[in-house]
Amino acid sequence: MMSSEVYAEMRPDLFSERRSQTSDRAMDLGLAEDHFSRPVGSFVASDIEQLKMAIEECKRLILELPEHSERQKDTVVKLIHLRLKLQELKDPEEDEPNLRVLLEHRFSKEKSKSVKQNCDKCSTIIWGLIQTWYTCTGCYYRCHSKCLNLINKPCVRSKVSHQSEYELSICPEIGLDRQDYRCAECRTPVSLRGVPSEARQCDYTGQYYCSTCHWNDTAVIPARVIHNWDFEPRKVCRSSMRYLALMIPRPVLKLREVNPLLFNFVEELVEIRKLRQDILLMKPYFITCKEAMEARLLLQLHDRQHFVENDDMYSLQDLIDISSGRLSCSLTEIHTMFAKHIKLDCDRCQAKGFVCELCKEGDILFPFDSHTSVCHECSAVFHRDCYYDNSTTCPKCTRMTELSLFQFRTLQKRVA
Repeated sequence: MMSSEVYAEMRPDLFSERRSQTSDRAMDLGLAEDHFSRPVGSFVASDIEQLKMAIEECKRLILELPEHSERQKDTVVKLIHLRLKLQELKDPEEDEPNLRVLLEHRFSKEKSKSVKQNCDKCSTIIWGLIQTWYTCTGCYYRCHSKCLNLINKPCVRSKVSHQSEYELSICPEIGLDRQDYRCAECRTPVSLRGVPSEARQCDYTGQYYCSTCHWNDTAVIPARVIHNWDFEPRKVCRSSMRYLALMIPRPVLKLREVNPLLFNFVEELVEIRKLRQDILLMKPYFITCKEAMEARLLLQLHDRQHFVENDDMYSLQDLIDISSGRLSCSLTEIHTMFAKHIKLDCDRCQAKGFVCELCKEGDILFPFDSHTSVCHECSAVFHRDCYYDNSTTCPKCTRMTELSLFQFRTLQKRVA
């Protein structure tokens, strides 16, 4: 192809004429931009047409100017400004509602213009400066305004509400043939060779998806954590990623039922279980203590309120934090604060302590002390050594049995 310099030497008249036309267009374009710099409220219908014409002229000018030249770059910037002004003139916010409800999604119109996002429907970039876009407040599904009516995926939050259970089989693959060589979600034809579309496997569901439904996002897989204590993120499809993100704080994993042997190999789990058991023993003190209720001590656990309900249910976030060591540190601090209130700061809670009835010596005992043992029948507290060395039954249980027998005999005499 002949360069512009050679062409100018051969036909200087035509080349100078073209440059003159280009310069005139650029000048007209500058005047058009100045014309449209006045406030939006002063625009009329004819201005919209003029602005569209200026945009088309700007496009043609960009193609005619030398590539990578400063003038071409300036013209591209002007084109962006003109498009933004056209968008402002049309004022799409007046036409688009702030809230849309579709397939259990609750879409809210976004105000941010600078954040770069991708549309979950068409997979293309959302240009917040010139495009209206929505985000679902439930599952954070994002899409262009123009893509809203094309959505066919229901909100994942509804699935979380109706099905709060994880898939606990590791990558339960069924094969592409069982899927009829189609995407498990949108049914687009897929194959491992990438013709017509690449098949991508989701490590959570084990199924294959197209590139529109599977963006190679990664997530921690619950089944791998429970069975192998493996926290390596694996590739998952978009719907699985959202489902796992919404499920991660929910305490739905009962480890002692799914994999009880895990406690034999993970020392951190044993430590956390002991701390949780102690907190459950402290709970009766707090719910009957006015000071503890006013201080809301039990709310110190924040988003782990299931720790004051039971000691065997875990969320995936709990297990991730146990693996990293963060949960052990935070729970130990809370355990220390709770014990300090009961044993040192509060006279009412101190009065609910126990004296070992076997040796009748030593300090006041509490059921969460590390050197104590608790009777499973009457909840009396003893020194651990005294309790296991004692060959007789629990003194409190014996006393309560004798009292019950005395009351029964007294009632028999009254009836007779």
